[in-house]
Amino acid sequence: MKYLIVGLGNIGPTYDHTRHNIGFSVLDILAKDLGVEFSLQKHAIVGEGRIKNKQVVLIKPTTFMNLSGKAVQYYLQQYQIPLENLIVVTDDLVLDLGTIRIRTKGSHGGHNGLRNIEEVMQTQQYPRLRFGIGNQFDKHRQVDFVLGKWKDTELPTVIEKAAQSAEAIKTFVLEGIGQAMTKYNG
Repeated sequence: MKYLIVGLGNIGPTYDHTRHNIGFSVLDILAKDLGVEFSLQKHAIVGEGRIKNKQVVLIKPTTFMNLSGKAVQYYLQQYQIPLENLIVVTDDLVLDLGTIRIRTKGSHGGHNGLRNIEEVMQTQQYPRLRFGIGNQFDKHRQVDFVLGKWKDTELPTVIEKAAQSAEAIKTFVLEGIGQAMTKYNG
C-alpha cells in the first residue's frame, strides 16, 4: 500500500513560514518524525518513507500553489497510487487558527491550489486536511494576510496544531480517513 501526502505551499525563502505554506510545514514535521529526507525531483521536493508497514511519498510541489495539480497528478501516476490514498494538506481561511478539518472530498472553496488539483484531476473526490489560518485581515488585504508570516502570538498554536496534523496523517495512513476524521476534526 502506497500513499501520497501532499503539502501545498510556494517554494522559495520569501514564502517560508507563511500561512499559505502550512502544508509544507506539516510535511516537514512528518518527515522529521519518520526520518525522511527530501530531495528536489520533477515538479516537487520529494521524500519517501514508511509509516509502519505502509509506504508513503511526501511531496511539496515546486510548481507554485496555482499549478499544484501538475505535481499531484505526476506523482499519483509515477507511483501508481489510487486517489483514495492521496491526502492534500492546505491552509484554510474559513477555519479558526489551528482548527483541523479532514474531509474525504469537497470543493476547492476558493483555494487556488485545490482548484488546480480539481481541474487537473477532474474530480473533487480526494481526501484533504485543511489547517485553519483564521481570517483576521482588513478588507482587501487577504493576499497580504495569506502570504504573511505568522504572528508571534500565533506560533504556539501553529506549532502544536501542525504537529497534531502530522499525527492525523499517520492515522489516515494506518487506520483510514474515518478514524482520522473522528480523532482530529475540531
